[in-house]
Amino acid sequence: MRVAILGNSGSGKSTLANWLAQSANLAVLDLDSVAWEPDQPAVARSSAVAEADVAKFCTTHSRWVLEGCYGNLVEAAFQFQPFLIFLNPGLESCTAHCLNRPWEPHKYPSKQEQDAKLQFLLSWVAEYYTRDGPMSLAAHQAVFAKYPGRKLELQRVPQLSPPEAEALAWLREA
Repeated sequence: MRVAILGNSGSGKSTLANWLAQSANLAVLDLDSVAWEPDQPAVARSSAVAEADVAKFCTTHSRWVLEGCYGNLVEAAFQFQPFLIFLNPGLESCTAHCLNRPWEPHKYPSKQEQDAKLQFLLSWVAEYYTRDGPMSLAAHQAVFAKYPGRKLELQRVPQLSPPEAEALAWLREA
């Protein structure tokens, strides 16, 4: 099973990726980890370097899930023919998830530092629908439309605890 998950911040990408990884024993790649310089979260890496890291991850692991809001990095995985899931639950859902987001220790040294960035995150989430570039709704729609392989757009986050039938079907297909 190979899965690529694309969507706005707060759309449920990490939650779904981690559930799939635990349920189907998949390696996980959070695209934030290749998009930014290690220990310098404000310094973006070149697209070529980040895309090479995606390819390396996909070739190193036979079963994987990757997730992120970087359309270009999701596209870098297309040569490995993943099942593409575009999470597009809308602004209200993404905002609610951001407001209830648990501490992400791999991104922030403390919950307080994460919370200090919340207003920026909420603005970023809202701008998804109007901004340009590889992290915009327009780019995600184009990436999704272009992909010739198996794909699914979800306009709501699937229930994972307990898992709904559709999510269980993905595991059976693994």
